[in-house]
Amino acid sequence: MRTHTLVFLLVLFTTFAFADESRTDTRPSIAPDIREDESKLKQQKGNFVAVPIPISNPTLGTGLVAGAAYFYKQTEEQKKVQPASVTGAGGLYTDNDSKAFAIGHQGYWSKNRWRVTSAIGAADLRLSLLSSDQTLSGRSVDWRINGGFLFAKLSRKLAGHWYGGLNLRVVDADQTFEPSEASPGFDLGNHVRSAGIGASAEYDARDMPMNTYSGRYFKIDALFNDESLGSDKTYQSYSLAYRSYHELADSLVLAWEVQGCKKGGAIPLWDACMIKLRGFSVTDYLGSETASGQVEARWRMSERWGLVGFAGTGYVGNSFSGIRDGDPVPSYGAGIRFMVLKAKRINLRVDYARSKDSDAIHVAVGEAF
Repeated sequence: MRTHTLVFLLVLFTTFAFADESRTDTRPSIAPDIREDESKLKQQKGNFVAVPIPISNPTLGTGLVAGAAYFYKQTEEQKKVQPASVTGAGGLYTDNDSKAFAIGHQGYWSKNRWRVTSAIGAADLRLSLLSSDQTLSGRSVDWRINGGFLFAKLSRKLAGHWYGGLNLRVVDADQTFEPSEASPGFDLGNHVRSAGIGASAEYDARDMPMNTYSGRYFKIDALFNDESLGSDKTYQSYSLAYRSYHELADSLVLAWEVQGCKKGGAIPLWDACMIKLRGFSVTDYLGSETASGQVEARWRMSERWGLVGFAGTGYVGNSFSGIRDGDPVPSYGAGIRFMVLKAKRINLRVDYARSKDSDAIHVAVGEAF
C-alpha cells in the first residue's frame, strides 16, 4: 500500500505484486517469485504467472484483481545474490463500479546493490466521504476520482539491512463531489495535478516480508511537490513506519507496528494522510496528520489454517470531515487465514473488525502488515 491516499488505492488494490517494495538480499521481491510453488491458485507457463486475487473492504467494496507477472531469467550466480527482476500488470473491478489498471517493473542489478521500482496506471474510483459541513455531520458524500499516475524509485544498498532511495511521483486526477464540498484545508479542485520528488531510508531485517515470523522493519519517506516541477500546488509529505515481529512459539507470532504521517501546504484531498487500521473506510479519516499503532497475535493452527486477533488505535489531526478530530479511533477484531502459497507463506485473509462508529469485513491476499 504508499502513504499517499490515491497511490495507495491505485497500487495496493491493483495487484499485491506491487504492494510492498521492501526486500533485502535474496528474499522475495515485490512480486514474490511463485514459479516453483505448486498451487491451483495460479496459472503458469514458463516464466509467466497469472493470479486472481479476491478483495473486499469498506473503501472499494467487493471485487477481483487479475494480476500477471513475467519473471526474467537469471544465471546461477545471480540467483544466489538477488531476486529475479519482474514486470507485472493488474486490473481491478469492484461492485461499486471502481476500476483500475497498472503496469509495474522491479529490477535488480550489481549483486542486489541497486534496485529500481516503477509503475504507471489509471483508475476510476467511486468512493464515499463523510461531509465536511458540520451542519450535515455524518452525511455521506459521493467522491469520484478519475486519473492516472506515474511512480519511479531508484534505491541503493547503504550498509547491512539499510537502503536509501530517490523517487519521482506524478498524479493527474479529476475529482467530483456530490453534493459539492468546500474545505479551507484541502485542495478540492475539479482537476488537480501533483508532481514531486522525494527521498527515503529503509531498514529491513524481516525473515520473509509477505508473512513475517521474526525481524524488524523501519522506513521514513519525504516527498516534495512543487509548482516548479509541474504540480498545481506546493506541499510536502512526510511519513514513517516501524514494525516488529516476534516468534513466541513454533506456531505463535506477535507482531506490532506504529505509523505516522504529516503533510503541509495545499494538500489535494486524495493525497491526505489516513489512518491505516481496519474496521472502517480509509476515507472516513483523512487529515493533514495521522498516527496509528496496532498489535496482532497470529496462531498457525495447522499447516495451512490460522487465526489472528488484533487491536489498535489511531489519531487524525485537521480532519477533512471534522469527525473524531484529535480523538482516539479504535480498531479491534479477529480473522482467519488460509495459506494459498506455502513456499512464500502467502495467506488469504478474512478479518472482521470493529471501530467506534462502524464495523467491516476485509478480504485480501497477504497480511495486514
